[in-house]
Amino acid sequence: MTTKKGAATRLRIIEAAAAEIRERGTNATTLDDVCRRSSTGKSQLFHYFPDGREQLFLAVAEFEAANVFEDQQPYLGDLTSRAAWTAWRDRVVGNYRDQGLFCPLGVLIADVGRHSPAAQAVTAQLIRRWQRCVRDGIEATQAAGEADPSLDAERTAAAVVAAVQGGVSVLISTGSADHLEAALDFCLSRLLLPAP
Repeated sequence: MTTKKGAATRLRIIEAAAAEIRERGTNATTLDDVCRRSSTGKSQLFHYFPDGREQLFLAVAEFEAANVFEDQQPYLGDLTSRAAWTAWRDRVVGNYRDQGLFCPLGVLIADVGRHSPAAQAVTAQLIRRWQRCVRDGIEATQAAGEADPSLDAERTAAAVVAAVQGGVSVLISTGSADHLEAALDFCLSRLLLPAP
């Protein structure tokens, strides 16, 4: 059983590893870098991550997946109207514009998420959960009469999630959130019915 202090140390190591990966990438991040940044020794790191780098990077993938999801709340869980979709869109664009190249989604899709099959599974689970929330929001907005009832909610949700991922990929490549903003605006213009 992990103590409160132990859980805090483990989290500090994960946060340090995530920060290193955001700045330098998985290939350039060493366990020495993580220990230095987290003010821990190798013995502490291996206490919490006995399998070393692979186990730590999997924990980083889980940490970043949780961050991606949490960064969109409370809006993602309440996509039931035109106003709610607009608030969510503003939150997503604002967060990624502020986080820039060091966003958690970027870490997952461009770096640590490709590091191992287990990390890919974490990313896939995040995408499924995210898409399910968006689909539920589409269905709720359709039921409220504010979204196009002819749209397939599942496929539209997949497109919305892909639009965010694509926009974040361009952001990582260029430093600009303009494509992300344009992609989400396009998706919402297709999804939402014109205001009465």
